[in-house]
Amino acid sequence: MERRTPAAAPATSKFRRLAITHALMMGGDAAMVIALADSLFFDIDLTAARTRVMLFLAIGFAPFLFVAPLIGPLIDRAAGGRRLVIQIIAVIRVVLLLLMAKYIDALALFPLVFASLVLQKGYVISKSALVPSTVRSEDELVEANSKLGLIAGLTGMVAVVPAAVFLKAIGAPATLVYGALIFVGAFLSATRLPREVIAAHAVDSEESVQLRSGSLHNGAITMTVLRACVGFTFFHLAFWLREQDQGALWFAAVVGVSALVAMVGNAIAPRLRNRMREETMLVSALAIVGTAGIGAALLGGPMGGVMLAGALNLVAAIGRLSFESIVQRDAPGANQGRAFAKFETQFQFAWAAAAFVAVAIQVSGPIGFLIVGIVALGTLVNLVVGTNRVDARRRQRLNRGRSRRRGPARGQAPRSRSGSASRRPK
Repeated sequence: MERRTPAAAPATSKFRRLAITHALMMGGDAAMVIALADSLFFDIDLTAARTRVMLFLAIGFAPFLFVAPLIGPLIDRAAGGRRLVIQIIAVIRVVLLLLMAKYIDALALFPLVFASLVLQKGYVISKSALVPSTVRSEDELVEANSKLGLIAGLTGMVAVVPAAVFLKAIGAPATLVYGALIFVGAFLSATRLPREVIAAHAVDSEESVQLRSGSLHNGAITMTVLRACVGFTFFHLAFWLREQDQGALWFAAVVGVSALVAMVGNAIAPRLRNRMREETMLVSALAIVGTAGIGAALLGGPMGGVMLAGALNLVAAIGRLSFESIVQRDAPGANQGRAFAKFETQFQFAWAAAAFVAVAIQVSGPIGFLIVGIVALGTLVNLVVGTNRVDARRRQRLNRGRSRRRGPARGQAPRSRSGSASRRPK
């Protein structure tokens, strides 16, 4: 009994190290966003910006997200593989921010920004793979992810204050250097992450079957759609709001509200999970997004965009924790780190693909909001109808099985399909 007491300390220490690294990575991201607010990135001609953003989304995300499933298993089998990925990403982010500070008023800023965006998504995948190895039991896993979400929001709010001061007092290059220093801290913190082997063996038949369960499949579809809606809405608003009066302030409101409600979502998700089933939480998330999308389209104007972005980021945070809980419940034999990395890669691809669509099509704000609402409600209807069909087929199979086991009653001749007693010609 006494030997179990010190075992809790390393697990807690592992999570604390990951939490510090995550906070620093998110702080560096926040500093970069503030620096770009006063740069060429938001001042370039709209048509030219659309072309470049589409190009960088395609070039940056497509190879990364297609290659990730191939190299991911190799990284997971190496001791400290995911830790090494996070360290490399942190170092490259330092270099990229310093280059941004140098080319803040040049077109070279665009590829640097998108390279940072791709690396940020890559970090999220590796972080998701590491979380299960930092907790003592699977019961703590959802709570740990909730805490990391809250930490990200709080750190972003704290890091924004010095970034804004540097921006106003000295300029965007100083803010980017400040962000680079934060990423240096993230690299040093990442060196203390556990050298865990995420998945020593390949996926076996049991894990493969569990990861294809019906509820897990529906949950993955829901999260894919939610992430796609987030990516579409962010880039749709980024371009549409620039055409509005005080567009920069409205977009700042979108970013601020999104960060705030994401924190709220991470805070309340564990409590909601104790009061309702995970499937109910995900279905409710789709219903809320669908309603918010149609409501924003009817309301119109920048305020509708802020409202939709807030609703989306709130339910996306709640949905993520719900989905993680379903993975634990329905795939207990699966490697949690590998499973989370796999699904997170899928979700990030959906985000990038929807962002590409938002930049490629040129529609008004309300039409974009309506697209989000229709996609969410269409997915909801499809899932409900599909689930009802599966349940109906399952009930039919059970009824047929029971009737076969029961057989004809004693003293009665077997009945034909029409229900009448079978007759033999005399």
